[in-house]
Amino acid sequence: MLALCVALAPAVTVAPAPAQAADTVRGLQWYLDYLKIPAAHKITKGAGVVVAVVDGGVDASHPDLRGQVLPGRGVNAAAAPDGRRDDDTELGHGTKMAGIVAGRGGGEMRELGIAPAAKILPVSMGARSSTDDVVLAVRWAADNGADVINLSLGTAQAVASPDLVDAINYALSKDAVVVASAGNVEQGDRQVTPPANIPGVVAVSGFDKRGGFFAGSVQGPETVIASPMDGIVGPVPKGVSPNGYTLGSGTSSAAAIISGVVALIRAEYPKLDAANIINRLIRTARDAGPAGRDPQFGFGRVDPVAALTRSVPAVTANPLLEGAAPGPTRPGAARPGDDDGPAVEFGVSNKAGAIVQVGLCLGVPIIALIVLLVVLRRRKRRPPPAAASPYPGAPGMPPPGWPATQPTTAGYGPPPQPVPGYGPPGQPGHGYRPSGHPAQSYPPASTAPAPPPGASGWPGSGQAPPPPGPHQQQQ
Repeated sequence: MLALCVALAPAVTVAPAPAQAADTVRGLQWYLDYLKIPAAHKITKGAGVVVAVVDGGVDASHPDLRGQVLPGRGVNAAAAPDGRRDDDTELGHGTKMAGIVAGRGGGEMRELGIAPAAKILPVSMGARSSTDDVVLAVRWAADNGADVINLSLGTAQAVASPDLVDAINYALSKDAVVVASAGNVEQGDRQVTPPANIPGVVAVSGFDKRGGFFAGSVQGPETVIASPMDGIVGPVPKGVSPNGYTLGSGTSSAAAIISGVVALIRAEYPKLDAANIINRLIRTARDAGPAGRDPQFGFGRVDPVAALTRSVPAVTANPLLEGAAPGPTRPGAARPGDDDGPAVEFGVSNKAGAIVQVGLCLGVPIIALIVLLVVLRRRKRRPPPAAASPYPGAPGMPPPGWPATQPTTAGYGPPPQPVPGYGPPGQPGHGYRPSGHPAQSYPPASTAPAPPPGASGWPGSGQAPPPPGPHQQQQ
C-alpha cells in the first residue's frame, strides 16, 4: 500500500520580527481576532465535545495539551497503543492539529485553541500509514465517541476507495461531523482529493490574512467552506522544534480550525444532530468570491460567532448529501440522475394557466405519437443495416478483455516537497524534508524567549535543532 500524504502545503518564510506582540505565540495567532474567537469564547469554549484527530499521534505531554488528550488508539503496530505519542518526528503534525483545535492557552506564550474546553481523541496511524489505516481510524473514532473527526490528510487519487467511502458513510451514520483538508497546490494536488471529495464531508479550502483565496489551496466543486491557512502557528514536540512551535501554511491547519468551530457549535447546540450542525456552519458562512457556492470558498468564509448565534432553519438530512451524485463507476458512465426529472417546469398562477398546462400535458404524448409514426415510415424505406464487423475492436465494440469497470486504487501520493517550518520570529527555525529526500539545513539558532513559569524548557532556549528524522507526513 502506498504511503499516506498529509495535506499541508509548504510553510511560508517568516522573517524575524521586532520585539512586539508578534514575538509571542498568541501574537502569531492572527486568525483568532479575524474570526472573533474571543467573542465566540464568551458563548462557549467547546466543553463536552470530543474531536478525533486522525494523524500520526498527539504529544499529550506538550504544555498546551496537558489534560486535553483522552486515551485514544493506535491502528497499527508502529503507533502508540493509546495514540498519545507523536510518531511524526519531523513535523509533529498530529500535535499541531490538536493544538489548533483545543490548545488550552494560559498566557501569551501558549497556543489558544479554537475550542479550548473540547477534548482530543488521538487516533494514531504512526509515522507511515496506508489507506487501510485511515479506514480503521475513521471507524474506530466513530465507534468511540467522536463528535467531530478531523482528517488533515489527503491522497493523490481522484477517486476514493470503496472502503474509505464506506468508512466515511459509517462515521456520518454515527452522527459524527467529518472535516477534511481540500489539498495543497505545492504538494501537486490539482483538485479536491479524498477524503475531502467524498459526499457528506466538510471539505476545507483556505484564505489568507486579508481574506483572499490562498493560492496554495486547491479548489473544486466539492469545496464546502474556507478557513484561515496562511501562517498558522501550532504546538509540536520539542524533538521537532526546540521552542515547541512551528509556523506554516496549508489546508491541514484550515481543516483543524473548522473542526474547532464545529466543536463550538456542537457544545452550544448539544441537541442538534450532525446534519444540522453542518447546516448551521455553512448557512452562516460569509459569502466570498462569486455569489453562492463556488469552487474556491465553497459556501464562504467561516463565521464562528454567526454560527453560534444566528437563527438557522432546521434540516432533515446532511445538506452536503442532498443532490450529491457519486462518481461514475466506469469510464464514460453517466452519473445517476443525469436524465431524471422534467426538462421543463410549469408554474400555475391562475385558471388560464392551469388550462394551458393541461393542454401541454395532453399535447405532448399526441405529438410524440405523430413523430413515432413518421419515423417508422421512414425506417421502412431504409436499407437493412450492414452486418457487424467480425474483427475485434471494430467501431462500437470494446477491445477484447476490456473490463466493465476500471480498477481504482486509493493509494496515497508521492511524498510532498520539502516543507520548511518556523518557530515564532526570533526563535530557532526548523527545516523539514519529505520522506526519502535529503534533509535541509537548519537556519542558525537564535535566542528564544524565556519559558513561562511552571513550564521549564518550553519553549527551549539556546538548544540546537534536532537531527532530521527518517519520515515525514507533513507540516
